[in-house]
Amino acid sequence: MAARIALADVTVGNELPSLSMTFTREDLVAYAHASGDMNPIHREEEFAKSVGLPDVIAHGMLTMGRAIKVVTDWVADPTAVIDYTVRMTRPVVVPAGAGVVVEFGGKVAAINDDGTVRVDLSATFDGQTVLGQARATVRLA
Repeated sequence: MAARIALADVTVGNELPSLSMTFTREDLVAYAHASGDMNPIHREEEFAKSVGLPDVIAHGMLTMGRAIKVVTDWVADPTAVIDYTVRMTRPVVVPAGAGVVVEFGGKVAAINDDGTVRVDLSATFDGQTVLGQARATVRLA
């Protein structure tokens, strides 16, 4: 594991290392079973299309969970994350086959007097933003 980042080494505007993650139909089925969210829009193409979606879509919470990895990798301590919020703005459409790639990034947006840092996260799929107002607060040493 990488050394934990120190507050003294952080400045507003720092870019966190980005991540590219693939979402496959198999990932969605595994997540559905693990989370108990068996909504067929995440597993059944015919059903998803019957309710107006272009295809099966990834669970919003799966996308959210993968996005925070940018922060936990950067701080090298998942317990440093003390708050995390997102707004789902667009679904990640996952057609059959090899899957799709979502790009995740982060930037230090604020350093607070209490030793916490706010990181604004980004998630893009097919050139469009899929998470809005994605923000994590971390406590650094």
